[in-house]
Amino acid sequence: MILVTGGAGFIGANFVLDWLAASDEPVLNLDKLTYAGNLENLAALKDDPLHRFVRGDIGDATLLTQLLAEHRPRAIVNFAAESHVDRSIHGPGEFIQTNIVGTFHLLEAVRAYWGNLPGEDKTAFRFLHVSTDEVYGSLETCDPAFAETHPYQPNSPYSASKAASDHLVRAYHHTYGLPVLTTNCSNNYGPYQFPEKLIPLVIHNALGGKPLPIYGDGSNIRDWLYVGDHCAAIRRVLEAGCVGETYNVGGNAEKTNLDVVHTLCAILDQERPKASGSYRDQITFVKDRPGHDQRYAIDARKLAGELGWQPAEDFPSGIRKTVRWYLEQAEWVQHIVSGSYRDWVEQQYGD
Repeated sequence: MILVTGGAGFIGANFVLDWLAASDEPVLNLDKLTYAGNLENLAALKDDPLHRFVRGDIGDATLLTQLLAEHRPRAIVNFAAESHVDRSIHGPGEFIQTNIVGTFHLLEAVRAYWGNLPGEDKTAFRFLHVSTDEVYGSLETCDPAFAETHPYQPNSPYSASKAASDHLVRAYHHTYGLPVLTTNCSNNYGPYQFPEKLIPLVIHNALGGKPLPIYGDGSNIRDWLYVGDHCAAIRRVLEAGCVGETYNVGGNAEKTNLDVVHTLCAILDQERPKASGSYRDQITFVKDRPGHDQRYAIDARKLAGELGWQPAEDFPSGIRKTVRWYLEQAEWVQHIVSGSYRDWVEQQYGD
């Protein structure tokens, strides 16, 4: 079996669902169930004997040791992280605790477990660490995209904590020989994303007749990656990636935030038209967030050249799938949108 940490969150849940749809290998799913972890994401697996969920923290060394000894996974895929830049600006402590200290405890438990595996099992074992393009910093408009050799220049507490976790993973490989793999992805979008992120937030606010908040003038650029393509890339890296290597995963879809919102409004105008006017009428520009990186772009040629991975979705197809999913999953969205979420949006985007 494999152990997936953070498997009730957005990307982790999509990975678990995709894994079990394509494989009969069991998944042990460990998630702390913070605000963004949601068991409803895994409702389709409720009676699946190949999926076992355990609520717990990657910082709990005793629990980790127990789970590894009992289930003896052949691989670990680590999604567990605090991941929202805005939240890290307002409260960096949780990001340091989970992304750095938690990763350290996880690595220590895995190192002890791996060190005691018999020969063939030890050789075949893998620890795959899922990270972000934000560790590389910010690009100017004409700069080449981030390659795996780009220096780390994190600019937010979130990206700094993820950079630290990447360095820990690298150090455990070079110091102890732990067979690690690291992936650094661009902005994900798709089903089950918590509605604090741009795309689900815009969809939710548009349908509710609320303002569609855009930081600054909306010119910040991101590379957008459909979550299903990201999951496929992780499976491929886990299967055939070279131990100790890093692989960048991108969607080949650089868009300004304003372009993304315009695209969402156009799709909603077609799929769920208003009585009058366009959803674009709800766009509102708000004060930019501190230290807002101007541009991220991923060079994924290494992953394509060495492992043959390419995204199956382009942005037009992926974003339309995403909008339709949210339109069809109104109950899921309603359950997610709690009082604490509304307070957060007001704090972040309020006047």
